[in-house]
Amino acid sequence: MTTTDHPEPASSAVPLHCLRFAEAGPPRLAALPGGAPAWLVSRHADVRQVLSDPRFGRALLYAADAPALSDVPDLVNSPDLMFNQDGADHLRLRRTLRGAFTPRAVARWRPWIADIVAELLDRLDGRERPADLVAEFTLPLPVAVISRLMGLDETARSRLRHWSEHAFSDGSHSGEEVESVLKEFGVFGADLLAERRRTPGDDLISGLVAAADAEGGVPEAQLVSLVCGLVVGGHDSTMTMLGNALLYLLGERPEVWSRLGADEEAAGRVADRIVHLIPLGDDRGSTRRASADVEVGGVTIPAGAVVLADCGMANRDPEVFPPHTLHDLFAPLEAPTLSFGAGAHYCLGVWLARTELQLALHGLAARFPGLRLENPVDTVVWRTGTTSRSPRSLRVSW
Repeated sequence: MTTTDHPEPASSAVPLHCLRFAEAGPPRLAALPGGAPAWLVSRHADVRQVLSDPRFGRALLYAADAPALSDVPDLVNSPDLMFNQDGADHLRLRRTLRGAFTPRAVARWRPWIADIVAELLDRLDGRERPADLVAEFTLPLPVAVISRLMGLDETARSRLRHWSEHAFSDGSHSGEEVESVLKEFGVFGADLLAERRRTPGDDLISGLVAAADAEGGVPEAQLVSLVCGLVVGGHDSTMTMLGNALLYLLGERPEVWSRLGADEEAAGRVADRIVHLIPLGDDRGSTRRASADVEVGGVTIPAGAVVLADCGMANRDPEVFPPHTLHDLFAPLEAPTLSFGAGAHYCLGVWLARTELQLALHGLAARFPGLRLENPVDTVVWRTGTTSRSPRSLRVSW
């Protein structure tokens, strides 16, 4: 496989841990998937600058003169989504979730997350072999966690994948179908907010409602998008990370499996390193738009320009992450990974995702030390989304 400026497309069916990236370098002109010009930023320091500098924003990507980012409507590109807000609007929304996903909060949840892991492993142990890890573990774990956190009933749980597949559409659904499902999803989000205003509980949605009402000035449409984003984003990314991690570990790195089961702390370091190395999908990076002329890495990026901050390339910058430790799964990261972003839009769910991955990897390896894939890595059928790709199934025996 030749080294390219960006990962190969999903149609090539290359496992995400096998993607090759060009060497990081100075900012240069590139192009968006639709052909519109953009600046590619790839060095670790430059990517951190773009993601942290308020002059590079998300909201401007949805201005009337901005190039189209997608041909099909999806939740990711909704201007009402918190991730697509900047400045005061973004801070107002983010403050409604202040304290919700902190390390202290996630530490309180850890025991019952561990209980969910154990329950799923018990169920898996009773299945006929080969069993499907995706159906039995990588999907139901994050669905159960986010459902408990948000107080979702069984009806909502059963619709999560349907909403996710349309909210993060990969283009296989028509625009009309996606719009219809997103409208249905929006009604669900609005009804959920109204219900928690009437009868608040101790779930995240009730806390969000109380914080938003205390904050004041938060448009209801943005709150609905926030709820919907939490519902589907809160499980989809973790499912994707876990599925790709297990494909890599069982298919390419079986020598680390026994240590994962014996040492929970080591499993945490492996989780960190895997998130750093394996992207969520084939997307080139996090997109921003400049509101002013800004110098990045000795190059002036003009106002109005679209910028692709390539986190995958930045995470392999040899000036920051030495090549000799890059694939040492038990080595602590030499610097913060950019897989969760940086700056004002840094992912709120970092600690929750890391905890789920750590407990899942440790629990699986401890319970099933002989776990093995039944099919070759290169035969995986992929589930694709707007920004993610992961195995549709992982047939295993033990």
